Amino acid sequence: MRQWLTRAKGSAGYERHTLELIGKSALAATVAWFVAHDLMAARSPAFAPFSAVLMMQVTVYRSLLQSLRYLGAVVAGVAIQAALGFLAGPDLLTFALVALIAMVIGRWRRLGTQGGQVATAAFFAFSTYTAATGNAQRVEQLGQIVALVGVGCAIGVVVNVLILPPMRYRGAEEGIRILARSLCDLLGDIWPALRDGDLDEERTRHWRQRTTAFGSLNSQARAAFDTAVESKFYNPRRLLAGHRDRGFSGYGEVLAALQRVTWQVTSLTRTLDQWPEEESGPECRAFLRDYARLLAALASVFQQFAELREEELPSRAEELRQAAGTAQEERSRLLERAHDTSLPLADPSRPYGVLLVEAGRLTDEAQHSCDVLRRSFERGAA
Repeated sequence: MRQWLTRAKGSAGYERHTLELIGKSALAATVAWFVAHDLMAARSPAFAPFSAVLMMQVTVYRSLLQSLRYLGAVVAGVAIQAALGFLAGPDLLTFALVALIAMVIGRWRRLGTQGGQVATAAFFAFSTYTAATGNAQRVEQLGQIVALVGVGCAIGVVVNVLILPPMRYRGAEEGIRILARSLCDLLGDIWPALRDGDLDEERTRHWRQRTTAFGSLNSQARAAFDTAVESKFYNPRRLLAGHRDRGFSGYGEVLAALQRVTWQVTSLTRTLDQWPEEESGPECRAFLRDYARLLAALASVFQQFAELREEELPSRAEELRQAAGTAQEERSRLLERAHDTSLPLADPSRPYGVLLVEAGRLTDEAQHSCDVLRRSFERGAA
């Protein structure tokens, strides 16, 4: 626990965000309970704090969106029960009809994840309706449910907006770091084996299996980036003096480039896994050693992205440029030396041409990523 709290104090990461969410949720629930219980003297005041906590979303935009959807779902559920209850009375058949209609409306796409709340609200409303002694009391209590949910949603959104409104700028960097680290680690395992000519079947199969994780890593990285972009919407922190608005366009391009790199590395490992046993002559071993030097240079580029911090970009811009330049030099050396051999580079049934194509694509994407990030920072600094 002490280490967890130390991390929360030291950086704006997961631990600090969790503490902020816990504190704001407790505050919103307490305020909502006070309003519902002490000021409104509601019969079921728990609706308000429950709704307030439910509105504590990861971004201000989601809080606003989910509050509207949740309130709409509750209003729909209560309205269904009220209409059928007053028409048919509080019997079992009425409940069955309420449940059926609520389930159907809950499937409406515009309600999103709050669709299930239609049935929940309808069931609570039915329980309240049957417990009431007269129509006037029933109308009052059903209306109170809607009012309590509205109060809770409003308090939850206000607390989320005014008290440490969540900003997830680091999510954009984190998305890049996730992919870059996985690419760096994989290439860091491949290039020493190519240098030593050690392409045994078990090793190459393991490389290929590791690339199957790229699909989920791409999804995680994209989700982290999208959350960072979404955190800007309706967020009052953007109005603070000294705040620098981030467009994330550069990070988005870099992330897209790294995602394309994962596809190319997947193709690379597939080629290596299918390496013919007869391809083992002196020229082949020299080709693999040159290719290993290129992959080592690319691993150094992705290492830079794996350690990405926006505040360090000015000091690391030159390192990025040099790393990309080294990769370009190794690519040129690989092509030059490969064309001086008798290797069948144009034969599609042999692996050399495929590897050269992937080398060009990987190097171009690494260069593009470095250039985009540098230009993005220069525009931001200007």
